[in-house]
Amino acid sequence: MQPGQPDNELIVLVKNGDHQAYGPLVTKYQNYVFTIVLRYLTSREDAEEVAQDVFVKAYKSLADFRGESKFSTWLYTITTTSCLTFLRKKKLEVHSLDNEKVMAHAEQVESGMRANQIEQKSKLAMVNKAIGLLSPDDAQVITLFYKGEQSLDEIAQILGQETNAVKVRLHRARQRLRDKMEKFFPQEVRDLTS
Repeated sequence: MQPGQPDNELIVLVKNGDHQAYGPLVTKYQNYVFTIVLRYLTSREDAEEVAQDVFVKAYKSLADFRGESKFSTWLYTITTTSCLTFLRKKKLEVHSLDNEKVMAHAEQVESGMRANQIEQKSKLAMVNKAIGLLSPDDAQVITLFYKGEQSLDEIAQILGQETNAVKVRLHRARQRLRDKMEKFFPQEVRDLTS
């Protein structure tokens, strides 16, 4: 195996019995999967458990991967299904930003962010925090497009929607992300745009 080997080549190796070839796929996609899982679950421990379970399920189901879509698209489907199954088992409630508890938490996060602004020099950390303040639907489409590097057509396939609907959703999610960044990170946004 060579570094940077394409996903499809690694998948063929795994299917042909080279179990070591699965390691690079896990390494490549572990942050992607964990980021998606954190959009659904609030507990880091639960998120780590589900993310690990995703890779076990993906490994066991790899024979079913036909390569009709990107591996990351297929893995996203397993990830979201695993999250929803976990939430059903735990009977946890998926909260929206309309919920009073979530709004109170967002206000606590806002005050905590002010106290830590000196430490928040990383543009990526700022964007990740802003994404965390979005509704699950907005965070999902932003994560898929920017972090998952999925095309609009691939996102439409994942979400079971028309491509144009996804385009509109992404546009609106970007606007809300910009609003969150301007509200919670006004100085950093000014620094970035000046």
